[in-house]
Amino acid sequence: MENREYNIGTRVMMKKSHPCGSNCWEITRVGADIKIKCINCQRAVLIPRIEFNKKLKKVISEEG
Repeated sequence: MENREYNIGTRVMMKKSHPCGSNCWEITRVGADIKIKCINCQRAVLIPRIEFNKKLKKVISEEG
């Protein structure tokens, strides 16, 4: 995935699903690290931007 800018509120689909069964996430913080929140169970995870870009499958909806 190319280097791009992300906005807070953008919904994304990751390659691997969360243990709760969902693979849809919402971006809640953007910086050197990106914080994403599971749409299903509301669990938040903070991951480095480089790792996020590798694990991203597709952008579902743009917000912001």
